[in-house]
Amino acid sequence: MNMSTSPTPFQARAIRELNERSREIFRQIVESYLATGEPVGSRNISRIIPMALSPASVRNVMSDLEAAGLIFAPHTSAGRLPTQVGLRFFVDALLELGDVAADERTRIEAQMRAAASNRTFETALAEASTMLSGISRGAGVVVTTKTDARLKHVEFVRLDPGRALVVLVAEDGSVENRLLALPAGLPASALTEASNFLNARIAGRTLAELRGDIEHRRAEMEGELDALTAKLVEAGLARTVGGPDPRQLIVRGQANLLEDLKAAEDLERIRLLFADLETQTDVIDLLTRAEGGEGVRIFIGSENRLFSMSGSSIVAAPFRDDQQRIVGVVGVIGPTRLNYARIVPMVDFTARAVSRLLERGL
Repeated sequence: MNMSTSPTPFQARAIRELNERSREIFRQIVESYLATGEPVGSRNISRIIPMALSPASVRNVMSDLEAAGLIFAPHTSAGRLPTQVGLRFFVDALLELGDVAADERTRIEAQMRAAASNRTFETALAEASTMLSGISRGAGVVVTTKTDARLKHVEFVRLDPGRALVVLVAEDGSVENRLLALPAGLPASALTEASNFLNARIAGRTLAELRGDIEHRRAEMEGELDALTAKLVEAGLARTVGGPDPRQLIVRGQANLLEDLKAAEDLERIRLLFADLETQTDVIDLLTRAEGGEGVRIFIGSENRLFSMSGSSIVAAPFRDDQQRIVGVVGVIGPTRLNYARIVPMVDFTARAVSRLLERGL
């Protein structure tokens, strides 16, 4: 099986030269795969295509499709499945998009309005991810730039002699925890002193504002705190302001990916995908690629580094703030046999719903 989704020059010419009969047989193979995940044979194809063709004639066409790199035989059976080249051709040239059903539009808009009433952007994004998961039966994902929330409390909690947890509580009720390496020889009282020092100055500031103030008053801080405690304060702020990557990933519905597994290799595919989701950075990088263009982007299998080993696809669309700047991406992760005709318009509609919230100043 050719795992690349970029056709060779020979394949590209063969694809361009497909006649109506070949395209119809190919469409039936793909749609059968998307519905069942199983190979389909020439006899079944001859029964369902809207033209009179014998199984032998269908087999001849399937042979041409296989030579073009659009389908392959997964084992010795007569059935065929689409390759990733074939799926990409189907999505780009043959996919007939449906529309979001009226009840689903109502559900998405109602849940977005409910999230808006909570006045928390992260809550609305989590709701969008949950909705996409529930409607698509895949995993709903959202990537966005982290908001620089105004804080009301900071606390350092020792986990063991070398590590502490920095707990950040924002005015909007959100809580973020970060691990922090402790300076060697730090006394237990230093954590309390550091927490008290920051909380006395936080007063609704963002971490960026607080860090700037601390840097400006470095000599004063070192006068109030011993050297190790001052080092802890600086390390805590450096670790939490923006961090190495200011983007955040929200994933909902991973359990949906465990449904309808067809074989042991499916389970291994999902295991690898879960490992990728745990890493998060690669998922964020992939979704951020969807910010590069208008509308919905579809990444199939090895078209992206993240899913080249897990046989998965993603459908993603960007959303915008009230200044029409792209500030994040919503999407669905699932197997390559996603119901693209249904999920593509659904992801697009959800992205637009999130954009409308932001335009109203959520």
